Amino acid sequence: MEPYQRQQQQTDVKDDPQARAMLREAFEKTARWQADFKGFTADLTVNIGGKESRGTVTIKSPKEVTVSLSDAEQQKWAEGQIGMIAVHRAPRSFDEADGKYALTLGRDGQHPLGPSVTIHGDGMHSFYRIKGGRITQINRKMPQMAFTINVEESATTPENKLITTRYTVYYFSPQDGKLTNVESFTDTHIRVGQSELPGTRRIITYENGEVVVKTLTFTNHKML
Repeated sequence: MEPYQRQQQQTDVKDDPQARAMLREAFEKTARWQADFKGFTADLTVNIGGKESRGTVTIKSPKEVTVSLSDAEQQKWAEGQIGMIAVHRAPRSFDEADGKYALTLGRDGQHPLGPSVTIHGDGMHSFYRIKGGRITQINRKMPQMAFTINVEESATTPENKLITTRYTVYYFSPQDGKLTNVESFTDTHIRVGQSELPGTRRIITYENGEVVVKTLTFTNHKML
């Protein structure tokens, strides 16, 4: 899944304090790199359907990701994946992220994944589901693509924060709602200092009439 941009739009929806408290709690329980995080370097191995290439990666921030691989096509794919990891793990406050939008709570509290919290004015018709103080589902819709992410498994860091280890993304056509693809993600992490850095990522997807397995493996991490 490629990184996406959210744009704040004007809305007349009245903010719901209960929805805000629920989402803030879940947001603040999510593991992110610390505020003074300066980045890291690592050796990188990419394997797509059995074709492997090796190189290096440097992550300083979501906008400063450098990947060098022996295969140009795999390098471009890896840049997108690692950029997405950096976006999700980068330090930011609730008020800088979802907290800047109007939030409302759905009347579907008996849903197995928890009640919905709708984000108003982000231009993506976003809504989450929250259960047990954690985000269990993310939904967004854009003109060219819609998707639902089900968060299936998480690990707990020494700081008692949650870091996702397994999730599935369902892609839909925003025009007719038909399912277009499914991607299953499994992540591991390596503790270096006070940071949880990416260890491996495995993606199982469907492309050109076949199931394809793709992996990223990070080794020899060094903090900057």
